[in-house]
Amino acid sequence: MMPEAAAIVKTLLAWYRHNARDLPWRGCADPYAVWISEIMLQQTQVNTVIPYWRRWLKALPTIEALARADQDQVLKLWEGLGYYSRARNLQKAAKVIQDAHGGKFPEQFDAVLGLPGIGPYTAGAIASIAFGQARPVLDGNVIRVLCRVDGINECVKQPAVNRQLWTRAEALVRQASREKKPGVNSCGGFNQSLMELGATVCMPRNPSCELCPMRHSCQAKKLGLIERLPNLGKRQKSVRRNYVALVIRRRGKLLVRKRSAAAINGSFWEFPATETNGNDPGGYKWIEKRWRQGPQALRTLGEIKHSITTNRITLRVYVTEVSHGFSDLDDSHRWVTHAELERLALTGAHRKIVRRLMVSNDFYHFGWAIDQRLTFNYTHALI
Repeated sequence: MMPEAAAIVKTLLAWYRHNARDLPWRGCADPYAVWISEIMLQQTQVNTVIPYWRRWLKALPTIEALARADQDQVLKLWEGLGYYSRARNLQKAAKVIQDAHGGKFPEQFDAVLGLPGIGPYTAGAIASIAFGQARPVLDGNVIRVLCRVDGINECVKQPAVNRQLWTRAEALVRQASREKKPGVNSCGGFNQSLMELGATVCMPRNPSCELCPMRHSCQAKKLGLIERLPNLGKRQKSVRRNYVALVIRRRGKLLVRKRSAAAINGSFWEFPATETNGNDPGGYKWIEKRWRQGPQALRTLGEIKHSITTNRITLRVYVTEVSHGFSDLDDSHRWVTHAELERLALTGAHRKIVRRLMVSNDFYHFGWAIDQRLTFNYTHALI
């Protein structure tokens, strides 16, 4: 039997008041700051987000500043967080807010939901946390908590089960709206209590059931289903992919290229690279045909391992030095100094190449000056 909504709300609100982590965006009344935190927290751990959120708000403190910012600055601030469409959608939404809402973040739920990059979960989080509205949230943490507390055994990817979870979340936050106390945002507090419980106690593996405020009424605990819920269905198989990257130096500068806006990691910078196959596993044919460099002109920097969703990427990296330019380069390519490279937003895998370069003999072979500030920035971005 599922616990009553009123009991869940009272229990979690009381627990949250005493156990909520002290996060910089909590207690913040600025919907812009709440919005940025919610987008950053998608698919990303809290400890990773905190320094990014602070840097972002310092560099782009308002919606207007974000709307007017150069895209390269926006992507650089996001560098390392992954899922880069989030950053581009943030700027698109900021421009919509400037044009359609007079620069003020909209309070109407449908208007929030209509902004680029904002789905039902994020809209509900902003509406409840920033504006105190009784709107539900349903992310991975909330799904896990609700499935365990209510003992929902069916696969959460089934549309009917997903609707069931949204209905339950809505009923709970509406119940929370009845907990009226002066100066207390019970709707935002309750939604955050669900997310907090999932993030700190009701974790995917080895949950701390002895610390859970719902332990006496949790159906999964009663039925011995804690480790089996939520039912996520079959996991997608990972795909192994192989790439080759070439670091080309000429007169103290490196050649980089900007990915097209429509590509994965669009508008980010990288070293020339290509995916390889069985006909050219080492990438030598591509390097010789495209860059006119034979194997004898290459130094192997090593292999970089990187993952994007279900893709398990192995990136073999070569380094070479040329005395000439390339007459057939288009506008997406640029020769940059080491300092200029530091200011560009690089894809995750290629930031790893930079870090590898900085601790290799090639760093000294190229005669680059050691700048501790740049070294710190690159290392910090990879944490």
